[in-house]
Amino acid sequence: MINVFEGNTANDVWQKALSEIYHGKNTKHQTGRGGTTLEILHAAFTLTNPRQRWIVARYPALNPAFAIAEVIWILCGRNDAAFLNYWNSQLPKYAGTGTEYHGAYGYRLRTHFEIDQLERAYLALQHNPDSRQVVLQIWDSLKDFPDEEGNPVNPDIPCNITSLLKIRDGRLEWMQIMRSNDLFRGVPYNFIQFTSIQEILAGWLNVEPGSYNQISDSLHIYSEDAKFVKTNLSSDVQQNTDSLCLPKERSDAVLAKLNSCIEAMIAPNLSQEAIHKLLNEIDVPNAYHNLLLVVGAEAARKRGWLNFAQTLMVSCSNPVLTQAWERWFMRFQRQRETEG
Repeated sequence: MINVFEGNTANDVWQKALSEIYHGKNTKHQTGRGGTTLEILHAAFTLTNPRQRWIVARYPALNPAFAIAEVIWILCGRNDAAFLNYWNSQLPKYAGTGTEYHGAYGYRLRTHFEIDQLERAYLALQHNPDSRQVVLQIWDSLKDFPDEEGNPVNPDIPCNITSLLKIRDGRLEWMQIMRSNDLFRGVPYNFIQFTSIQEILAGWLNVEPGSYNQISDSLHIYSEDAKFVKTNLSSDVQQNTDSLCLPKERSDAVLAKLNSCIEAMIAPNLSQEAIHKLLNEIDVPNAYHNLLLVVGAEAARKRGWLNFAQTLMVSCSNPVLTQAWERWFMRFQRQRETEG
């Protein structure tokens, strides 16, 4: 049986899936790598407007700066752990403590198979937009298959398997296939990752992003998370008013600048003046500058510069990024008050 969740925004479809996994008749208790889960098999998501990729109904709130940094990390083909770990210190608990991540999506897409799959997809669809043969591969059976006793060969085995890309009616349609998908810890970030890549590739191809579709063969939530995950069904998600679509050459240059800027924000001796200078002097379109403002605000928050972090976000012109940041910021404000 296929469980279908469809909506105009990621916020809508995520809430539908959460309600089904808590209350649906097809939910089963299943033992997983990290403990018992609530699981439904063969979940199909359709997001009709992939630009509306931000989930704000999730409580505790997701980390928008980590989500943005991860998108840039993927697009730049990186696999180094330190870059991501700075923005999410809990990541090594789930993906391992090495200096590189075994299943890094960007490295798999751009280097691992000795082909830049994003570049080849762009060229193939540019010259043959009717093609049905463009497949982005992440899973590598030689590296990722369990051993003969069924044990994982690494803590960081890719959950994302493959992406199927097609242009229809001037729109880039996307199908993402996932072997395993944590509704709380994974899905909100997966939506951001792959709809962002979809939109950027659409810009390279001078088409609009079409629907984003995702098959999650095991959609689950760990019982220990289910105890405190909440959803605010009455919350209204703000609109994402930015477009990431740029011509290929311009896009490559912008992504390289964001990569360097985010890398610079990790420096241990960074000052408020340095953050301010990085954000003021970088020459990127406003949509990408808004992304950097969120990352810069988080760099400030992590250093305890709370007023400065809020001041940076005043300049953000994207309503949903402001909303996502405010929910993340308030999560830590409430935590500070509780601890105090």
